[in-house]
Amino acid sequence: MRAIVQSSYGAPEDVLALTEIEPPIPKDDEVLVRVRATSVNTPDWATIIGQPYLLRGQMGLRCPRRPVRGTDVAGIVEAVGSAVSEFRSGDPVFGAGLDDARVGTFAELTAVPAQRLILKPAALSFEDAAACVMSGLTALDAVRVAEVGPGTRMLVNGAAGGVGTFALRMAKRLGAEVTGVCGTRNVNFLRELGADHVVDYTREEFVAGDARYDVVLDNVLNHSPAKTVRVLAPRGILVPNGMGISGGWFSGLPRMAHAALLGVLRTDVRWARCRVTRENLGELATLIVGGLGVVTDRVFPLEEAAAAVAHMLGHHARGKVVLAMAPSARSA
Repeated sequence: MRAIVQSSYGAPEDVLALTEIEPPIPKDDEVLVRVRATSVNTPDWATIIGQPYLLRGQMGLRCPRRPVRGTDVAGIVEAVGSAVSEFRSGDPVFGAGLDDARVGTFAELTAVPAQRLILKPAALSFEDAAACVMSGLTALDAVRVAEVGPGTRMLVNGAAGGVGTFALRMAKRLGAEVTGVCGTRNVNFLRELGADHVVDYTREEFVAGDARYDVVLDNVLNHSPAKTVRVLAPRGILVPNGMGISGGWFSGLPRMAHAALLGVLRTDVRWARCRVTRENLGELATLIVGGLGVVTDRVFPLEEAAAAVAHMLGHHARGKVVLAMAPSARSA
């Protein structure tokens, strides 16, 4: 089968190549999925460039232990393991594989634990299904852990990105007053998504403003958490998310650690996680089909995976970056 294989760490165009590899064999509790679409997420590009360097001990010192990136998946069931009874060949499904899977989802076939998949609703396209998993579930967890509801004053830093576009619209549906932070080109875009207020970071810094918020979801970590918590209202909640946009040895790790320390000392710090369960996938699908939708910046063919990752590395994509496979005669 065809897959995008990573040979070492570096620029996507230098280390990613379309290669023929052996397809994975599903374990007893796994489903073999013929991939119709997947998406690029932060762990993918971070592993491709190998930053922060500190994590190479976990990823692999000279090259990643798992050479095929990708976790989000939407596709057609090709085969099932002996312990799987809820899916059968031909079923349309979506969900996410494991970070340490033998073969990721930047491939024509991938093996996914059955409990991390659900049937794809007919009203949900393969591209939207693949685009929503990691970012959508992280945003869903963020608004949950922050207890966002009617009247909540929420600021989303990095509101035009994958998690940000989901979180902004989820919070609005819950009745929150949402401020989005973005660059100049995305100001009107965020207003169209429903943001009540927009801060253009090229003109002003939200940490220097007078506004106070009940919740700050920080997807960028471009400010010290000590500065960010100053814009919290009394009993306000900080939700740090992401690794930051800088590279090097540590990237955003020190700021994540700083946020955790503030949570121990004096600030209500809560963490959003991508919890891939059937219940969460079902709730997310219901929201999307029910009108939330998915914001997709661009859809690339599998062959252009390097360009897709490079596009995301520019940190200016609106919403999600998707990889799509042309349907085969068996999966159309």
